[in-house]
Amino acid sequence: MDDFKERLVALLHYPDISWNTVFRLLKKDPTLQTLENSGLHSFEKYLFSQTCPAEPSANSSTLNLHSETIHEQIRQYKTNDISVITIFDKEYPTNLKEIFQPPWALFAKGDLSLLKKEPKLAVVGSRQATQYGKNAIRLLFPELIENDVLIVSGLAKGIDALAHEYAIKNGGNTIAVIAGGLYHIYPKDNMNLALEMMKTQLVLSEYPPDTKPLRWHFPARNRIISGLSNGTFIIEAKRKSGSLITANYAVNEGRDVFSLPGSIFNPYSIGANELIQHGAKLVTKAEDILEELRLNFSKLE
Repeated sequence: MDDFKERLVALLHYPDISWNTVFRLLKKDPTLQTLENSGLHSFEKYLFSQTCPAEPSANSSTLNLHSETIHEQIRQYKTNDISVITIFDKEYPTNLKEIFQPPWALFAKGDLSLLKKEPKLAVVGSRQATQYGKNAIRLLFPELIENDVLIVSGLAKGIDALAHEYAIKNGGNTIAVIAGGLYHIYPKDNMNLALEMMKTQLVLSEYPPDTKPLRWHFPARNRIISGLSNGTFIIEAKRKSGSLITANYAVNEGRDVFSLPGSIFNPYSIGANELIQHGAKLVTKAEDILEELRLNFSKLE
């Protein structure tokens, strides 16, 4: 890890550090050298004095880039087979760079070659998966996997976990994007699945590994799920759900959105059906997704 990368990664360990704060720091000092010399509190105070009267958070005053606690955490990553890919590294996914506020770094454990595999399809849905949703995954996934589609999801209960499991069962590849850090898998029920994926697939987070998941991490990680992917497939979603947030991110980034139609009597299909009303492609067979993915890749050739 070169000096600049280590400074950037150390910066991401600060409590409550925001995407915008990192952006301001890099804009003012692209090498972060001044930050290392002066400490976060002094440099952030200077930045805020140039832009607004607000003071930086109190938490930042107790830390600096030389914090032994932070550097000990970073040293442990190699021991624990954790890789850090910053937005300035060549390994950083091109699709992800195109989104609004791409993560400054990805903390990763597993098979990094999966980041380069295309096409990727985000598959998300209700945490209370019904038998209909489960059956749809069983029906659609074999052909998707046979056509080398990589499945991206969020390791949540329900549809997310099933998407990862059936990708693996069908001999395919899958990437999980989690809320919080790699040392704090949530929910605990999916710990074994996460550990398996860390060995044979890939688990990602934009947060340092020792970060406990907070409520706002969950909607924030949805932009990464859709951002990594060429399209997003919604399987069962209520009218207001995290799955629809992921779909909205996909729409805003110009990515394909697919939706599984459901019964008008099933509250977990209301959101999915409304997506179709608003232009998402209705999916009844794997080919409905594959033809759009092929079309998009043919345009790039």
